[in-house]
Amino acid sequence: MITFDREQAVSIGVLGVLLFVCAAAIGLSLHMRADAVQELEDSRDQLTHLQARAKAHRDVRARSGAAPEAFLLDAPTQGLAVAKLQAHLQKLADGGHCLLISSGLEPAKHEDGADQIRLQATLEANLQSLQSFLYRLEGGTPYVFIDSLTVQLTGAASQQRTIEDPMLRVTFGLRAIWRRGAA
Repeated sequence: MITFDREQAVSIGVLGVLLFVCAAAIGLSLHMRADAVQELEDSRDQLTHLQARAKAHRDVRARSGAAPEAFLLDAPTQGLAVAKLQAHLQKLADGGHCLLISSGLEPAKHEDGADQIRLQATLEANLQSLQSFLYRLEGGTPYVFIDSLTVQLTGAASQQRTIEDPMLRVTFGLRAIWRRGAA
């Protein structure tokens, strides 16, 4: 018969605990791997769903063509489209307590298509009026894109240092898209 002394019993106990810890670590690792695989499959399913929705959205946009006509300048000639854009700017400036000083046609750039209208406009406004003007300009219709913006203090405001809301002279480089409409 085999007799165990105390040292052997402790060693076997420690070996048993060590085997249990190793088995638990392997089990935990396999469980975490299974969870990661499940998450990956869920993510893959979501990605497939999103790709299908994006493809459907692209197909709808491709079938519908360009932007809705309300978002474009509709005029029979480029000159009339520029006049409409200038009138639109004047209306926004008047409604926003801004003073439109000048606006004029800007030369087309090399990358512009035939349907692009470029305009340079200068106005004077305080900061609050300028914010309102910019919000209505970029948020309304027709779509107008600001390509460049220069802000300067006006002559009277630049001489006085403690004006809370000084008048600003703002020069914009604007771009809009026009659609050749009926005369």
